[in-house]
Amino acid sequence: MSADREKSHDMSDSDIALLLADAADEVEIGIAPYQAVLRGGRRRRARRWAVAAATALVLAGSSATLAVAGLPGGDGDGGQVATQPLVPADADPSRVLQTTLASGTDQGTKWRVLINVWSAPHDEKQAEAQRAAMALRSETPPDAHDASDLIGKITYFVYRDYGGKSTKVMENTVPKTDRLTGTDLMSGSLPLEPGDTKDVRLVIGYVAKTAQRVNCTWTNETATVVEKAGSATGTDVPAIRSAEGSPYNWFVCVAPKGTEYETAEVIE
Repeated sequence: MSADREKSHDMSDSDIALLLADAADEVEIGIAPYQAVLRGGRRRRARRWAVAAATALVLAGSSATLAVAGLPGGDGDGGQVATQPLVPADADPSRVLQTTLASGTDQGTKWRVLINVWSAPHDEKQAEAQRAAMALRSETPPDAHDASDLIGKITYFVYRDYGGKSTKVMENTVPKTDRLTGTDLMSGSLPLEPGDTKDVRLVIGYVAKTAQRVNCTWTNETATVVEKAGSATGTDVPAIRSAEGSPYNWFVCVAPKGTEYETAEVIE
């Protein structure tokens, strides 16, 4: 790997706004209310990922951090894709697949992170049925202006529930053959408690199916090691786990009270 791919690029709010506008086909997007760090990966690919995750984190209505690590693919090649379907061929596109990624208690308040995954429609009829089913859940697929835009693509929505208050914090529509490899990682950080604008403690991310361990490091120089879940690993234990219908594995970690997110990376 070249030295250039190992660099971290610290970017101003203005820089990120310009990247987002460029990646969204010149649509003007205001200055993003967060700081961003791009780690590794070629810049053109990083821009495409930045749009998806940045939009998601803006939905959280918080001051947040976007981290993109080891992005796959290169200039114009569109990245690597899987050679076989990553979800069951008979999955019903009009039925949501829901998985609890993590749960816990924070100072007496219960919280959890959920993901809703919608399988890829095979034709326009299935896509129309899927959009109608999504609408019943107040979910709107990003970048899908017509039902046909969903054909062959998986859509997911990630929610943070804190004390019974649920907030959508991530969303994206991706080709059903999309995948990450090696140490590729995409993560976003935001406050655990809705309305909090200071304590950026919650980290949600996804990694390659082969990833065995992720390190979440905090500003007090401690770390939480997140390992691949076993069959008996409960959602109250930080773990890398699969989500039904998703082409990636997911992880969630929470910084101890009094410290905040620093970095997240695949270490095995």
